[in-house]
Amino acid sequence: MGRLISAQEVAEHKTEDSCWFIYKGKVYDVTNFLNEHPGGGDAIVAEAGTDATVAFNDVGHSADAIEMMQDYYIGDLKKEEAFVAPTQPNKTPAPAQSKRVNLTIPPLVWDIVIPSAVGVCLFFAYKRLAQAQHA
Repeated sequence: MGRLISAQEVAEHKTEDSCWFIYKGKVYDVTNFLNEHPGGGDAIVAEAGTDATVAFNDVGHSADAIEMMQDYYIGDLKKEEAFVAPTQPNKTPAPAQSKRVNLTIPPLVWDIVIPSAVGVCLFFAYKRLAQAQHA
């Protein structure tokens, strides 16, 4: 167990120069990791100073990423405190789409591309079958 850290103290570290967040009741200082983050540092800074548990889990980080967090662990959130959101927005807000990976297939693919590909495959299968019957 590390030192006990208040939610207010975490909320004061929400910039690229000092970037902390809470994950499952533990506090991490990821300032030195911002340049290494595969999703870009802005994705982390967008959650800095807050409880980032939901946002972190929504992205679907790997077990390796969760294990790597131990290198940045600095303490535990004080249990008697409910998390208080920062009153000022982050200095460098991330674009909304940089926080999450969009794995949905757009309607164009479902409505046009896939049916067209199936149709082309069926056409060639029919032609091949018709040639085999005439041979």
